[in-house]
Amino acid sequence: MTFTPEKFAATNKASVENLLTVANIAFASAERLAALNLNTARTALEDSVANVKAMLAVKDIKELMALQAALAQPAVEKAVAYSRSVFEIAAQTKDEVSKIAEAQLVEAKQSMNAALEAAVKKAPAGSDVAVAAVKSAIAAANSSYDSMSKAAKQVAEIAEANLATATSATVKAFAAPKGKKAA
Repeated sequence: MTFTPEKFAATNKASVENLLTVANIAFASAERLAALNLNTARTALEDSVANVKAMLAVKDIKELMALQAALAQPAVEKAVAYSRSVFEIAAQTKDEVSKIAEAQLVEAKQSMNAALEAAVKKAPAGSDVAVAAVKSAIAAANSSYDSMSKAAKQVAEIAEANLATATSATVKAFAAPKGKKAA
């Protein structure tokens, strides 16, 4: 298999296109995160103003304690919602970039296999053992990568499930009346 200038140019073009795609994904994610942060800051400012006005209207300590208790739950829920949104943006970005990387890996495997097959055809007689060793090494590397990729996906799924469970428990704990535990 020869590597012609046309193949070289096509490979470079594909690499540049993939890089541009990844850059666009990163910019889109940064835009979403910036918008989320601006909206969160705006909401926090509005809530703070409303909370200060409510506290200024308090007449006694009992009323202040009740107000603080009433303000805590929405603040926790908003913090949890913000965290979820950030996590979703990060997870979506990771998924999009992973798809591109996996597609490139499939292409690289195909190219390597084609190159190996071409080399086998041109290999001198008696090189069967060396060719078999190279094929075995490539198969082992591919198998290892597939196993690591599956394990990484499982870890991400477990982390996402644990985050959802912890978030739910946190919200329930704050929602539980004082002196009682959330179930």
